[in-house]
Amino acid sequence: MSEMQPRYEPQGVEERWQRTWEEEGLYNADPDPSRTPYVDAHPPPNVTGELHTGHALQLAIGDTMIRMKRMQGFNALFQPGYDHAGISTQNAVEKALVAEGTSRQALGREKFEARVWEWLHEYGGKILVQFRRMGASLDYRRTRFTMDDAYIRAVMRFFVHLYRRGWIYRANRIINWCPHHETSLSDLELEHEDVDDTLSTIRYPLADGDGYIPIATVRPATIPADVAVAVHPEDERYKHLIGRDVIVPWTENRVPVIADERVEREFGTGALKITPGHDPTDFAIGREHGLPEPSCIGPDGRVTAAGLEGLTQKEAEGKILAWAKERGLLVHREHYRHSVAFCERCHSRIEPLISMQWWCAMDEIAQKPLEALRSRAVRYHPESQHSFAIDSLENAPDWCISRQIWWGHQIPAWQCPDGHFTVEETAPAACAECGATDLTRETDVLDTWFSSALWPFATLGWPEETDDLAYFYPGDLQTTAREIIRLWENRMIFSGLELLGELPFTDVVIHSTVLATDGRRMSKSLGTGIDPLELIDKYGTDATRYGLMKNSLTQDVRFSYSAIEEGSKLSNKLWNAARLIVGACDGAVAAERPSSLEERWILARLSQAQHAIETYLAQFDFAHAMDELYHVTFDDFCDWYLEAVKARLYDGDADARATATAALERLLKLLHPAMPHVTEEIWSHLPQRGSRLIVAPWPEAGDIAEAGALTRVQEVAQMFRRSGVVPTLAGDEKRIFDAVVKPERAPQKANANPDAERERLRGEIARSEKMLANDRFVANAKPEVVDAEREKLERYRRELDAIAG
Repeated sequence: MSEMQPRYEPQGVEERWQRTWEEEGLYNADPDPSRTPYVDAHPPPNVTGELHTGHALQLAIGDTMIRMKRMQGFNALFQPGYDHAGISTQNAVEKALVAEGTSRQALGREKFEARVWEWLHEYGGKILVQFRRMGASLDYRRTRFTMDDAYIRAVMRFFVHLYRRGWIYRANRIINWCPHHETSLSDLELEHEDVDDTLSTIRYPLADGDGYIPIATVRPATIPADVAVAVHPEDERYKHLIGRDVIVPWTENRVPVIADERVEREFGTGALKITPGHDPTDFAIGREHGLPEPSCIGPDGRVTAAGLEGLTQKEAEGKILAWAKERGLLVHREHYRHSVAFCERCHSRIEPLISMQWWCAMDEIAQKPLEALRSRAVRYHPESQHSFAIDSLENAPDWCISRQIWWGHQIPAWQCPDGHFTVEETAPAACAECGATDLTRETDVLDTWFSSALWPFATLGWPEETDDLAYFYPGDLQTTAREIIRLWENRMIFSGLELLGELPFTDVVIHSTVLATDGRRMSKSLGTGIDPLELIDKYGTDATRYGLMKNSLTQDVRFSYSAIEEGSKLSNKLWNAARLIVGACDGAVAAERPSSLEERWILARLSQAQHAIETYLAQFDFAHAMDELYHVTFDDFCDWYLEAVKARLYDGDADARATATAALERLLKLLHPAMPHVTEEIWSHLPQRGSRLIVAPWPEAGDIAEAGALTRVQEVAQMFRRSGVVPTLAGDEKRIFDAVVKPERAPQKANANPDAERERLRGEIARSEKMLANDRFVANAKPEVVDAEREKLERYRRELDAIAG
């Protein structure tokens, strides 16, 4: 047992324990029939990504649960790994190639893929190093990558299975197209921002020369692909024009006026130009009315229409508007602010384009997960996110699963010269339909989220029937952000049910979205991002973990430096208290032998706190769990118990020393899941440790009957510090009060006025009674607010009784 340093220096301590735990195999989990498994298949981060504040909170939450379950005797598996991040990884490598004066097209697909692997070996995977700095006790031996050979086999099996079920198909539909990456994107890979645009009102002449219909549009460049004008069937302004034809400016094509209830009569002129090739609403209207679907924007975002070939949309817009103005068709232009979709990776403006893609039909595959969600067989926390998860499945559109890039899982479909597709896990010898042997593989790759949907079981060896899969599947917990519910969580649920017949987990914790201190979203480009590694460098990992969880009270929270600082102060307070006990107890072995009121009280209070912490964590209420840890440590253990008992420790009282060591041991176990490093370091200084704290058994909560034994003394202390009034105390209460409060050090309180304090308390009682007598307050206020008011009323009454007479 070595001497504790005067000051706690988190950086050196934390790095040493992170290394020690991993080297000693204390994170490891292997099948063991004698133990119950507990699994968190941690969401795989982007292989090219870096730790951000959301990751840090997610890890703190997941690791707190894993560490507690590990101490409770569960065989806890915290699964690490990466996804291949198809678009962002390809984009990063292409940037490097451009800097070298070449491109992926110049290299060709095979050499480009080899170059990606080279790049990843040099630059990829840094985020797991950063995960270690967060103290994440992942079983790093098991690190998986969605592009490793075994995982690729799982992805191919999944695709073939869905195809043979009739749920995967090819179709020409409108999709989100990124003109920079030249690939399709899902709705969930977009960022929507309000932008300033110009709304142009242009006359579309009636074909018979009898007037015109004015159309308002923010995209004049798409006019060459117009195939109709739509009006609302009940719009009195245009009812008489339904069924007639108009002339499209620039192309001078003749197109019909149609009626459709989706037209917003209040927008613009109330008449809508229909361009199915470049607008999702127009596409839906066009399909229903059997309209043609021409396009005038190419994959690079430039215009392809006759007379405008190769122009940017801005340039084409200028030409079309000039043409309309010359002919008296341009009515006016006005400022217009609206929401526009951008690629979340490159921030290019998204182009809605019609494209042949591979799709996964969602209607049938969504039914089993919907049943599981409605029956609460799997639950999202908080409840608001559970409702959203159900809604997102009930209204899930078919999933566009193909991407027009090279890095990723190439779709296992081979086409013959006659256009037939053969889908197999490996290259077929001949076309399954006509027997042709001249086959070409589909060049598209799968959406990265397609492979991530297999994460809870592909990481355990599926589709092989491995011991890991049999033991660790199904799992228990997922922690993630709410924007991932549709992208990943729901898809893992339907994949697990479809392929293995069991839910992959039972609980999904949707953690808070951490906003910047001013309420804006965190963003490097906006300068609002906060680097968790910088927080760790300044405050330590434990303080960062504690502060992020303490602040996670609601779904959207502003980042709080004060919560991190509170965690740092808590670490230092604990360290100083432990140093006092270790130094004063002279190697005393832990044993609970309480002989005084404060000893019985602290043991009961620790048990009471343990019950509260277990309840909060079972409800995934991390903010209140941290608050309970703070108060039982800072207020109860350090400020009250230790101050009351330390004279006996210094006097050599063997029972007091043994009890203090035992109480500290219990406190360290309660704190360890949230603040693992400082607790493990203190634990290493205690005598006769049979194991590391990380694998020490979770304490058994004892009797809590005396958890309120110091309530009167503590309330008297509050009264004294507030007013200087001290009710009469005797025996243990007076001894403890004098030891903790030290009233002799506060001479300014000598002239305290008991009458004034009684009057103040009577006023507080009257105010509180009036509030609680108000039925509207009791009925409408949050239950915790009403309960807090009732507790205050009882405290005021106790305080008044204490100084009555």
